[in-house]
Amino acid sequence: MTNASSRIPRQPHIEVPPTPHWPTLSEAEKSALKTRIRDLLIAQKAVLVAHYYTDENLQSLAEETGGYVADSLEMARFGTESDAETLVVCGVRFMGETAKILNPEKRVLMPDLRATCSLDEGCPATAFTDFCDAHPDRTVVVYANTSAQVKARSDWVVTSSIALPIVQHLASQGQKILWAPDKHLGHYIERMTGAEMLLWDGACVVHEEFKSFALERVRKLHPDAAVLVHPEAPDEVVDQADLVGSTTQLIKAVAELPNQEFIVATDAGIFWKMRQIAPHKTLIPAPTAGEGATCESCAHCPWMAMNALQNLERVLQNGDQEILIDPEIRQRAMIPVTRMLDFARTHGIGRRADQNH
Repeated sequence: MTNASSRIPRQPHIEVPPTPHWPTLSEAEKSALKTRIRDLLIAQKAVLVAHYYTDENLQSLAEETGGYVADSLEMARFGTESDAETLVVCGVRFMGETAKILNPEKRVLMPDLRATCSLDEGCPATAFTDFCDAHPDRTVVVYANTSAQVKARSDWVVTSSIALPIVQHLASQGQKILWAPDKHLGHYIERMTGAEMLLWDGACVVHEEFKSFALERVRKLHPDAAVLVHPEAPDEVVDQADLVGSTTQLIKAVAELPNQEFIVATDAGIFWKMRQIAPHKTLIPAPTAGEGATCESCAHCPWMAMNALQNLERVLQNGDQEILIDPEIRQRAMIPVTRMLDFARTHGIGRRADQNH
């Protein structure tokens, strides 16, 4: 692995916000709130798109109202296929920006525009552009967890569910890769593909907290459990996995693997969908606490937690949390994003690709 940290400034300090604590709603209050949101969605010809890491109430409401719950690749595709005039994206800001990049004619709202991502925050567009300019011989591949400006400087955009085949494809053509921003995911892809990759120094505050020594202890307590790990986790955690994959791939594993217990090393928001499709399975959160742990997130992204029923209703009423992107930036970012979606379609990657073949 090329040591990116010796070639670029280290990731800037990320101010991680405290996890918001929303007022507890009674079942009657929750039901009434969901009914009001349903009415607002209909009135505004809007559809709700939620990520697997968001609150379970948002995920269930999306499915109940004809919306969609998915990983970032499938969220992007769903927006292009929907005839809704407004897309309400429950997730983090780069997901809303991707929706707007692909759907400039649609209004894209988010419950809270401050819901960003440590990977996005740790890859400023100006510094990244300078890094790319210093290595003009490399193909620039950026993870979806980046700003529209960073995407606009890239050749390819990838999500965790499609990064491996795309980088393998590029490597087979002899291309050298400049990768950003997640160094753990980048190193995993480098190991799996043998591609020559120069890695940006970034990390996810959720996945970097998983502790290998603590995971070893949990595995000893549950010897028959399968260990499922997202590749944004550090190498020593990934190396203990029975399966490494994107959110969709981890969910699929819970349903398809014969194990009755699963130790899961990714954001705890994924458990709702896992329990929905495999209610008879036992899910065990991989540990983030222990010696050397700071528990800034405790396995749940504080920015994802900024999405709730309460501010979802508010944004549908006020329309004040709208994603807006400079047209020139959007047009440039559209190229690598579309390139990813075309690759997925051509190679039959992803659930929506499966539905279309």
